[in-house]
Amino acid sequence: MSKIVPITADSLIAKHAADIATITGEPAATTLSDFADQLRTAAGLVERVGINGGDELEDAAVYLNDVATATPDRQQALLETAAEHLKDVDDIADEYRLC
Repeated sequence: MSKIVPITADSLIAKHAADIATITGEPAATTLSDFADQLRTAAGLVERVGINGGDELEDAAVYLNDVATATPDRQQALLETAAEHLKDVDDIADEYRLC
């Protein structure tokens, strides 16, 4: 039976920061705070060009900002919720690259 690996801030950044940086035109974020800021920027950019998913990026940013002040028990739930909102980042970034 495989072990379920919990989602961490670092794993979300590693998985999605390069795609989000492609959208924002900035270097890839390396901290949770910077990543949340870039998600907000990317949300506005994709919405401006008519790509669906900006609201998901914005929602993920909200959950990630809340991680910093949440209790350890709540942090995992917030990270999991943010990850769910980020599930289409690769598709959003691919579509943005075509603009």
